[in-house]
Amino acid sequence: MSDDFAERRASARARLDALDPHKAPGGVAADPLRRGWFEAVYALAERDSAAVPWANLAPHPLLTEWLCAHGPLTGLRAIDVGCGLGDNALALAKARARVTAFDLVAGAIDWARARFPGEGVEFRTADLFAPPPEWRGAFDLVHECYTLQALPESLLPRAGQALASFVAPRGRLLVIARARADGQEVAGPPWPLTREQVEALAADGLTLTSLEDLTFEQGARHWRAMFSRDA
Repeated sequence: MSDDFAERRASARARLDALDPHKAPGGVAADPLRRGWFEAVYALAERDSAAVPWANLAPHPLLTEWLCAHGPLTGLRAIDVGCGLGDNALALAKARARVTAFDLVAGAIDWARARFPGEGVEFRTADLFAPPPEWRGAFDLVHECYTLQALPESLLPRAGQALASFVAPRGRLLVIARARADGQEVAGPPWPLTREQVEALAADGLTLTSLEDLTFEQGARHWRAMFSRDA
């Protein structure tokens, strides 16, 4: 990250925090799904990736590490949840999975398509809480990175049910999120997840098969959790 990129990102972050209703009392009621704020992020960015706080123009290191250890994913059906500008989706495609990637914001999907034309990823605009019915039980690997931590705690059970609904028999759900200790108060968003919140994602027949407590990026604590469904 160049100094100029970092400066543009910091400026955008301050502007977006000022617009985020969840940074003020009553924000959950004002924009419960954070749809308006996410749409504002991409609209105000004007195709400058520095203005999208989570867009690092590379797949997440914990996903890259996992793919190196567990790939290739030849022929597996994978879905990338809250794909943003598409870097994680592309990493899954390069691991030979058949990838669908979706985001709530149409502007993010248009941008991702423009970045990665002809790369074999099906980018779609969709809502995690109202997904296409054909996605139920359709994916061998469901990948979620940083979407859950962007949601108010009250939405986590619904989000977990939605993620679980995508997982096919013998399929897996991979979750990557920032971590915090049980009882630790945070002034989000984002809201790093507790161990209890991650474990609660074992819903709709999923079983938690591994939960790693990892530290990287200047000491940032993360969870990398894997869930599976029996046949």
